[in-house]
Order: sequence, then C-alpha cells, then structure tokens
Amino acid sequence: MLKSIRKKIAELPSELQYRVQRANYIQSLPALSSDDRIIVDALQKEGVYVTSLSKLNLASTAQMLDAARVQLDRMKNLAEPRLSQQGKRLPSIFTVTDLPEFLIWGQEGRLLGVVENHIGLPAAFQGVHLRQDFASEDQTGTLLWHKDEEDRRILKIIVYLNDVDREVGPFEYIPKPLTALYRAEYWRIYAKNQQKRFLGIDDQEMEQIIPRSAWKACLGSAGTVVFVDTKSVFHHGTLRSVDRAALFFVYTAKHPKHPELCSQYHDLTFARPELLKK
Repeated sequence: MLKSIRKKIAELPSELQYRVQRANYIQSLPALSSDDRIIVDALQKEGVYVTSLSKLNLASTAQMLDAARVQLDRMKNLAEPRLSQQGKRLPSIFTVTDLPEFLIWGQEGRLLGVVENHIGLPAAFQGVHLRQDFASEDQTGTLLWHKDEEDRRILKIIVYLNDVDREVGPFEYIPKPLTALYRAEYWRIYAKNQQKRFLGIDDQEMEQIIPRSAWKACLGSAGTVVFVDTKSVFHHGTLRSVDRAALFFVYTAKHPKHPELCSQYHDLTFARPELLKK
C-alpha cells in the first residue's frame, strides 16, 4: 500500500498538468442538447448511463446494425475457438474499426459531443470491437471486477446485439460514488486487486467490501446502449449460461495516458481473418 501511495504522489505533477489542460479547454467544449447533457451528467455522477439505439436515433444506425449482423455471422462460422492457457474458451473478438459502417456510427457528431464533454479534452475515437462472449461458470478475464487503464477518463459505448437478461450475463458495475478515492472502500479494493496483480477480483471478494445490493446490472433488449466510463467505475461481465454479442466503441483523450493499451482497437491484435491473410 505504501508503494501505491508513493506512486500516486510521484504522478501529482502530471495530474496537475492534466487538470490545468481540462480547465483551459472548458470554453472549447461543444454545446449539448438537454438530452445529451443528461448523459454527461450521469457519467460524471454515476459513471454509467443506459439508453437505446431507438432513443439515440442516429442516422447511421441501420447500416451499422446490418454490418454487425454480417460480421457476427462470419465470427460464428470460425472453425477454431480461442482458448486460454487453462483450456477455457475465450471470447471471439473482431476489430471492425476499419469498416465504414462502424467508423461512421462511432463518429456521429452527437456521440462525439457527449464524448468530448465527458473527457473534457480533444477526444479520439480509438476504435470498435465486435465481441461474442460464451457461456461460462468461472470468473476469469473481464468477468472479474476491474477498472480499465487506457486513460484518466475513458468512454465506452456498449451496444447489445441480443436481448440481455441475467442468464445472458449483463454488464454490471458499482456506482462511482461508492468507490471514490476518499472512501475506505476504494483502498480496500485497491489492496485486494494488488494482491491479484491487478488482474481483477471475484464476486466473493468484492462482496466483502461492497454489498451485492449496491451492484447494478445493465439489463435490456437488443439495441440497448450503455455509456460507461470504464476508468471511473469497477465493472465486469457477469457469469452467463447463454452467449452474448455486443459492440464496444472506445474513446479517450487525443493523447491518452497509456496509448499502448489503445492500439488493440485498431491494430491486428483482434484482426478479422481476411486481414491476417494480407
């Protein structure tokens, strides 16, 4: 714990510079409608806002969904599943950032306005993953409670491509105020995470610190949209008995704190098969 505190103290100069940059950029933030201001306010207070594609009513949605269905069918036809070192089936992930239907939707002006107002600096659309998560009885990987580290503020827009109830394993989070930096719960979770080498903690460990009654699951039909700052809230995918498909659109500041963690959204880490053959 002492080492962690020293690290945070060492980062103070860069954090101060970051806050000054955000303060100087306030006057340059794009104007928002009252509906979009609600999204930004919820992100800053709660860390999450849930809506739907129909409510967002973006012009490029139909083309984006058609392209998602095509890519999801191709993904399902892959012969070889990805396996972990323990032989567990890993999620199937396609990077689809280069496909125009996803690129256009992810850069809709309304979305970029929300992104920039939340991040508070010139923003970058890092890319989009199409992801299929399979039935699982074990908490591993992103099923463990964690925070993302790409930047100081991150906005991920998750679009459910099938109905998501408890059996399908919804995205679940702990509201931002319950794990604020000044609360003892934050440091208890941090210490537990440190013991696990920051690979995430399981439900039983989290429940000892934050009661299950405070956890919030994002249930919804196909087309549900979850705006989430994955840096500010502890979150995970829940155990599931039915497969789940979703899109993850990812945004950070133009110059993120950890650019090396952002490359997976636009490089060959999760490339579609045809790109690997080139």
